[in-house]
Order: sequence, then C-alpha cells, then structure tokens
Amino acid sequence: MTEESMTPKFRFHVVSLPHTQTTSDYIACAYTQKVVKFCTMMKSLGHEVFLYASEDNEAPCDELITIVTKAEQQQWFGSYDFTKEFFNVDWKPEKDYWTKPNKRAINEIQDRSEPTDFVCLIGGVCQKQIADGLPAMMSVEFGIGYSGVFSKFRVYESYAWMHYVHGLLADDNGHFFDAVIPNYFDPKDFTLKETKEDYYLFIGRLIERKGPAIAAEVTRRIGSKLLMAGQGVDYKHGDKIVAKELTIIGDHIEHVGHADPALRNKLMGGAKAVFVCSTYLEPFGGTSIEPLFCGTPVITTDWGAFPENIIHGEVGYRTRTLGEAIWAAKNLDKLQPPANLRQYAIDNFGLERVAEMYQAYFEQLHELWDEGWYTESSTGVADYQRYTRYPITKK
Repeated sequence: MTEESMTPKFRFHVVSLPHTQTTSDYIACAYTQKVVKFCTMMKSLGHEVFLYASEDNEAPCDELITIVTKAEQQQWFGSYDFTKEFFNVDWKPEKDYWTKPNKRAINEIQDRSEPTDFVCLIGGVCQKQIADGLPAMMSVEFGIGYSGVFSKFRVYESYAWMHYVHGLLADDNGHFFDAVIPNYFDPKDFTLKETKEDYYLFIGRLIERKGPAIAAEVTRRIGSKLLMAGQGVDYKHGDKIVAKELTIIGDHIEHVGHADPALRNKLMGGAKAVFVCSTYLEPFGGTSIEPLFCGTPVITTDWGAFPENIIHGEVGYRTRTLGEAIWAAKNLDKLQPPANLRQYAIDNFGLERVAEMYQAYFEQLHELWDEGWYTESSTGVADYQRYTRYPITKK
C-alpha cells in the first residue's frame, strides 16, 4: 500500500469572496489566490472539494457552486478597474454582498454535506453567518491574515500575526486548535533567472505603510532604477507618481501598472532585489516570498512575519533604518545564489510542502470527532515530524 493511499481523505466545502472570481486575473487579491491554491493542494492529496464562489473559476474542485453572480457584483460593487484601484469592498458583515451569498452557501452546503465534512472560510467575521448556520459542522478559518476572527479552529499566516490578534482580543491563553501554516505558492508560476537586469522592484499597493517611499529613496541614493507595479496610482505626471496617501518623485522611477501573473514573474525574475519594506506588522507579505522562487533576493523590514520567513544574510536582508536598506541594496552579492533562493522557497512555501502541513492539521481536527482533545492520536508526534511544522529551518 502506498503512502498516498494511506493518507486519510476528507471532504471540504470552501467558500470564496463575494467580489472576485477564482481566477488568476485576481492575482492582486491574496485571499482569492489562497482559495484557488488551497483547492489545488487539497485535490492533489485526493480530497473531495466543493467550491462556493462566483461564475469564473480556475481552481480544481469536484463541483463549483455559484453563490454570487457577475450581475450582482456589478450591482454591489459598481464599475471600477480593480487593476488600478483597490477592491471596492467593505468588510462589514451586515452588507448585502456578505449576507446574501452566506445564506446561499448555508443552503447549498446543507444539501451536500456529510458527517465530519469541513467548512473552510476565508472572510473572517463577514462569513461567521455561515458557521452559525451550520452548527453541526466544523468551520475552519484556513488562512488568517486579518483581525476579525471568530472560529474555534484557526490557521494563521504567521506566529507574529497569531500573537498580534491574541493581543487585540486581550487573550493570553493558548488555543490547541490554532495553527500557523505559511502562505503557499505554485513553483510553476515562477521562473528561475540567474542573470539579473539593472533595476530594483517594488510591487504592491501604493500606500504609505507598504513602504514604496523607502524603496524610492534607497534607489535614488544609490543611483539605480526602480520599477514599481500595483494598484493605487491616481495619476502620473512627469517624474511624479501620485496616489491618495503619498506622492513619489524621481526620474529614476517607472510605474508599470498592474502586473498579471506573467508580468509579475518577468519583473521579479529580472530584478536585482525586491523591496518589501512594510512599516506595519505584515501578517505574511507574499511579495517577500514570490521573488525567491525566481531566484531574486528581498529587502524587508524587521517585524511582522519577516523574521519568520526571511533568513537575514541568506535569502535577503531585514533592515531597520534607511542606512541599512542602502547597505543591503549594495551588498546583494553576499547572499545565497539564485538557485539556492528558489530551492529555499520550494522547500518551505511550495504547494507540495504546505499541502502536507494542512494534511497534518486536518488529520488532527478530524480526530476530535472521537474524544475531542483527549483522543489518542493515530499518527502521533513522531509521524508529524515528516510535516516539519512551522517555523521553517534553513536548508
């Protein structure tokens, strides 16, 4: 009997978001991409997956159940270009675009559910209505990078974010069914590029706390070109890039607009380094990991999830001052070579790797149907060693 045939198989009801389609077009929505890739991982392990989403879909699943139509999205969110503006959605549970799809999800899941199925939610308190409407089922928040949590079963993106949320809740107790599983990426979406071009990259929303001004100032001082991509630019005029929160000025800067998956891969692969200088407690920061798959190092700040993911002096630099960021940009040759960066990313954040971590977590939860926390594990700590729980280790 093969190891795959011995892996317990489960049924998952995965509910996506009301304002997107589960396709690669929505690469700018990290949570939509989590849904797509979570379905990919679960199907790769042989599980049964029911996806509750809108009309267009690229996620592998056994059945797509439409709970939000494109016509409703037009009615609720209006006409706007999400490649230029951030998503026009309000995270308030009382909004129609949450309550109506939630009710539909409840009814559709009830029609398909079997005992011990999992309900997987990505919208936090905005989808709590679904869990409340399915009290006999185990509802799991499977990718928490937000603060509005509610479930007994939570998977956080990082230990930093888990502890931050506990602080917000004034809760210093441990919860046995909390877990930390990092975000996950398909290595096939990224191409290793050994030889870099003569530019640095910032990719993300053009808001102050994402740190675009830091990237602009560092590259200005070292006399290098900076390419920028992402949502949030109001207009460009001469050497000015104007957004709602800030204006970035420099003749060394070029904003290339929205980066679809192909352009994202090209930009990240060609860059000398990617700046991810978030000035807040970044729950994860996917753009700090994606470049590594291309063999490109990153320059980050030193809080949030970065200390868990970015091995300082190996795959990038974690900086605390402008001077340190300038030094980092000038000393990329001291880091691991591109092939090593890609392997590090595959070993720790690739779909195959993270799928095993989710498998371990859901096996643990499934055992709760027996005697709850007191159930004697059928796998045990020794067997869990093959899943190598987070945090990651240097390869």
